Amino acid sequence: MEDTMIENTGHQDEQIDFTADVNLNEVEEADPNDRIPDINDTRFISLVRNQTPKTLNHGAAGPFRRPRLLLRRLLSTVTEAAAETPAPSAPAAASGVAAPNAAAAAATKPAKKDPRLLYRRLSALGIAGEGSVSRVLNKWVREGGAARSEELVKHVKELRRYKRHAHALEVMDWMVNARGMNMSITNHAIRLDLVYKVRGLEAAENYFANLPDPAKNHRTYGALLSCYCSAKMEEKATDLYRQMDELGIWSGTLPINNLMSLYMKLDQHRKVDSLFEEMKVKNVKPDNLTCCILMTSYSASNKIDAIEELLKEMVEKDVTLGWSAYSTLASIYVNAGQVEKAESALKKLEGLISAEDGRQPFDFLMSLYASLGNLSEINRVWDVIKAKFSMVTNISYLGMLHALYKLNDIDRMKQIYMEWESNYQTYDVRLTNMMIRGHLKLSMSEEAETLREKAKEKGAEFDSKTCELFLDHYMGKGDMNSALNWVENMTKLPKKAGKLDQDRIYMFQKYFEEHKDADSAERFCNCLRTLGCIDGKAYESLLRTYLAAGKKSCSLRQQIKNDKIEICYDIGKLLKRLGDGR
Repeated sequence: MEDTMIENTGHQDEQIDFTADVNLNEVEEADPNDRIPDINDTRFISLVRNQTPKTLNHGAAGPFRRPRLLLRRLLSTVTEAAAETPAPSAPAAASGVAAPNAAAAAATKPAKKDPRLLYRRLSALGIAGEGSVSRVLNKWVREGGAARSEELVKHVKELRRYKRHAHALEVMDWMVNARGMNMSITNHAIRLDLVYKVRGLEAAENYFANLPDPAKNHRTYGALLSCYCSAKMEEKATDLYRQMDELGIWSGTLPINNLMSLYMKLDQHRKVDSLFEEMKVKNVKPDNLTCCILMTSYSASNKIDAIEELLKEMVEKDVTLGWSAYSTLASIYVNAGQVEKAESALKKLEGLISAEDGRQPFDFLMSLYASLGNLSEINRVWDVIKAKFSMVTNISYLGMLHALYKLNDIDRMKQIYMEWESNYQTYDVRLTNMMIRGHLKLSMSEEAETLREKAKEKGAEFDSKTCELFLDHYMGKGDMNSALNWVENMTKLPKKAGKLDQDRIYMFQKYFEEHKDADSAERFCNCLRTLGCIDGKAYESLLRTYLAAGKKSCSLRQQIKNDKIEICYDIGKLLKRLGDGR
């Protein structure tokens, strides 16, 4: 059965992102020391904790690829937003009778703007660039909207959940630069994480270095450690980990879980085991996330028995396992072909879902049941989602479409897609892309093109993934002319969002050389230039194609210079053979 994921580029499977944050830099209970001391600010911080796994892999390129990719979001380095408690209200008047002028003022006071309206405006920005968030926030204030720290941090949290990192960072920058708001230590940790995701590791290091000393505690240290782990900077991560140990600024399992995640990414499973032993020596109680990491590590080494022993150990240590642990376990059993054990784990998963978990566990259930080929359970879980929640989100519709895609049930996919089209509040191109993929998988290219055209007529904007779907389909059929048309479509995307990997580039070049198609080769080079992929190898291929086709050109040397590409020995030799040997 073919398996795909959503939103990757290249030839790899796609991955569904079920958009819930996992918190390796976990925010703990309220701590009066969380805020940097400020004699003008006596408020304490109320912190929110959320540790929910984020992504389920649907790939099948290796016997244990699924749990590894399941942890791709579970091990993501994210800090959870903190919300401040509002400042104490003014004391009530001694008399129970309000002054007449106060009553009159109250009568004429405009109704407060719902802060949720601000988030809707921020959410509607989509892929809008830098400055768009500040404009929305400034307009909100001009209209009389409140700009309270606790509400803005909630919006940051939501934007981060949906991977809108640049917009989330711009909100925090606006809070400090435009409104002069003080950052709590927790908010510094969040901002540091966003700086890393948007501006890179060096910027995050500089941000940490410039923090005042009181702001450098286990939260900001933990955020920086997560940055190093995410960037696979093993030496820096281990040095910082030891420094945290020496300073005694630990926060439960956080540092060890971070390092375990790093070693998982580096395929250093023995070091994962060593860290687990270190936890035992230091008497650090493992948690749900620790268990998920260890299970995934064992599965990569085909140690199913070790996983089952680990679960027994978790019970003995009185470790509370959440639904995410059983989701990890179920996917391991699915990949190992142990259907009954997988189904048993899924039943346990469903039994652990609480109201606070939201929709995400059900999305995992649908995907895992699809991997088992169990359509009846997929439909049952879908009915539960529709009955349990007042509104079915785009992400749940996407999960359902993907589950049906895995079963090649195109008719049911059409039903679900039509239902979504009649109900959605915000258009999501990923759902249309999934329908296009479903049709192309079954060689229904005309239907896929028609679907795209109809969506376009309704104002839908497509992305690089749309182009890649058609591009790969036509390349797979050997229809390189149609594939080239889709490369040209890619160059028309906003900000040239599309990219071509080297494998695709090589396949085009090889085809044009073998078929002596100089005109198409030139069109392809123009696309590469627009996409920022042009290089010396591209020109070498173009020159070889010109020679094979017997085509002459007196402008290629100048074009190569215009593209600031060095005319190396091989290019010079080809130009000479072409008659341009200056």
